[in-house]
Formats: sequence, C-alpha cells, structure tokens
Amino acid sequence: MLVPSSTLTVVRTATELRRAVDSARALGQRVGFVPTMGALHAGHATLIQAAAADLDAVVVSIFVNPTQFNDASDLKNYPRTEALDFEIARQAGATIAFAPSCDEIYPDGFATTVRPGAIAELLEGEHRPGHFDGMATVVARLLGLVRADVAYFGRKDAQQLAIVEQITRDLAIPTEIRGVDTVREDDGLAMSSRNRRLDRAGRRRALAISRGLFAAQRLADGGERSARTLEAAVLGELAVQHLPVDYVSLVDASTFRPVDALDRPCVLAVACHVGDVRLIDNVRLEPALVVA
Repeated sequence: MLVPSSTLTVVRTATELRRAVDSARALGQRVGFVPTMGALHAGHATLIQAAAADLDAVVVSIFVNPTQFNDASDLKNYPRTEALDFEIARQAGATIAFAPSCDEIYPDGFATTVRPGAIAELLEGEHRPGHFDGMATVVARLLGLVRADVAYFGRKDAQQLAIVEQITRDLAIPTEIRGVDTVREDDGLAMSSRNRRLDRAGRRRALAISRGLFAAQRLADGGERSARTLEAAVLGELAVQHLPVDYVSLVDASTFRPVDALDRPCVLAVACHVGDVRLIDNVRLEPALVVA
C-alpha cells in the first residue's frame, strides 16, 4: 500500500534542485520525475503515485511554460493554484517540488529551441503552431535539470508523449520515459486542468467527447477497421452537442500520420471546443483479432 510522503521539499532554483536531488542520490535513492504545469488534479496524482510506487524520491515540477501557448488569452486564463498543488503532490508521494520562475527556466542568454520534426507538425502541431517546439524545449531543459532515472507522462496527451519519447532518443537523454493511462472522471470525461473552466452546461456537453471515443472503441473491438467509420462515431456525438471540432483523426500510434484503416496500433485523437475551452482526448485502438 502506498504511504504518502509526510514531507515535501519545495525548491525554486536550479541550484536548490540539484542539491535536493544530490542529497537523495547520496542516500542511494533512485529518482522519478513528473513534469506539470500546475493546477494539479487526480490525473496528476496518479502519475505521482506511479512514480512513488516505483522509485524512492519523486520530483514534481510546477511551471506554466509560456513558450508552448500560441494563444495569449489561454496562457492568461490557465489556472494557477500553487499552494494546493504542493499539498496534492505531497499527499500523492512527491518528495521534492520544483516551482521555478520563468527567468530560472529561461535565463538571460537562453537561445536554444528543440524542434521535434514531422510528428510535431500534425494534429496539435497544425492547430497550435509552435506548441510542440515550446513543449519539447522545456521538457528537455527540465530533464537536464532534474536528471531523473524515470519520468512519467499521461497518455491523454498521446502526441506529446510520443514526441517526448522521440527527443529523449534523439538527444540521448538518459531518462526512461513511462506513459500512464488516462485518468477519467466517473462519467468518462478525461481529467484536465482545463475542466475547471467549464460551467455546468459545458461540463455536460463535454461528455460527448468520451461518449464518441467509447462508441468508436466498441466498433473497433467488434472488428470495424474503416478509419472514416470510427471517426464518424465520434463526430456524430460532437455534432449532437454542436461542439466546434479542430480534428477527429485515426492516426498511426508511432508517427501520428492519418491512416485509412485500423490495420496497426492506432490512436483515435480528438480536439474540440466547449465554449471557450479547448479540450483534447484520445483512445488507443488495436485491430480486432480474427478468430478462425
């Protein structure tokens, strides 16, 4: 049974972080890392718990990264709940919280951008230009600062996870990346920091996203392979609630390129708007086994 940490060391500079991690390693501890942008919820807690179950010390970063927002109002409205974040992190088993300023992450003279390539130009990359460059840059920076043995990312952001796996391979970053399954509310809505911006009516309308994905999953489990049919199952639910759609796309689980048929491991990815709140979600689909 997981025993939550009774203490949480809060550090705000790279120097303080290095000292805290070095102290843990001096005790023979292995280090896990969960990067976040704060506004922690049960989904984040699940990542932290997974890290605490596997490793001795767990670093949680809380940093709203401005370089991955292509919409100034989205950055301005992003929820910031630092005191509550620290408590959620502590209860979930974190031992170190890294809550740096923007100047600490991007000091004077910082001039490097990590560009992940073709995978970052699709789906989210197409609809949020520059987003993945900012994400990849800050993740590479944080992985270099924390020097963790293992870092944990949620599969709700499936394209982000794939990109992080790529940049750690390409840049020979010696941190293992582990994905953790999407955590959902009891009614199926994927947990997200953005959910708290939904009003009651918007919250109900947002359930069309998971309803559509689950309907497509049932079709795939029953043998359906047509990408258009699987996508239509989602689009139909979104249309009932009149939710503006950025994309609904069945893509290869590795490259995130669109496919015509479910003939390999795939991700059915969705991005749509509920009022002024943009939400993403996905399910991973595998071709159904054919029994002779």
